[in-house]
Amino acid sequence: MVTHEQRMQKKKAVIDNQIAAAQAERGVLLINTGNGKGKSSAAFGVVARALGHGLKVGVVQFVKSRSDTGEEAFFRTQPNVTWHVGGEGFTWETQDKERDAAAARHAWAIAGEHLSNPEIGLVVLDEMTYAFKYGWLDLDAVIAKLLARPLMQHVIVTGRGAPEALRAAADTVSDIGNEKHAFQAGIKAMPGLEW
Repeated sequence: MVTHEQRMQKKKAVIDNQIAAAQAERGVLLINTGNGKGKSSAAFGVVARALGHGLKVGVVQFVKSRSDTGEEAFFRTQPNVTWHVGGEGFTWETQDKERDAAAARHAWAIAGEHLSNPEIGLVVLDEMTYAFKYGWLDLDAVIAKLLARPLMQHVIVTGRGAPEALRAAADTVSDIGNEKHAFQAGIKAMPGLEW
């Protein structure tokens, strides 16, 4: 009979071999997608982690138009963070396709500056996937720019429905599911949790 200690020794050997084999050092492209809550929240957790390691961070929000979120209020006070709210609001609120497209192109121009700056260690492109769903940005051009970024720069793209080509270009893809959400039970979005 195999003991717990023997199983853990075998598991440790496998994990140690995987760690030894992973020796490349370069920036990583992450995608947080899916219908569940937490895509942006997870990205902002990484912002805190990056700042803790002394990295400079650029955040560009593509759809969100509000400037009263807890994350923005906190991170704007940090000296190594550049924050841009580039959206006009959710499409069902604006109902103006051209205005939304223009806002996305402007946000992408700012993102492009970050993606060309080797001093920025992490770029968060929050809710960017909607720009592809609605045809506001050219997916191939965006992927080319993401892949041409400085070698050590990390990028996180958030939003539902990440296109397959973007997923294929990424190093890590998290598809966050939705089992249950308080809003479905009639609980309104609460400050400190939702915004």
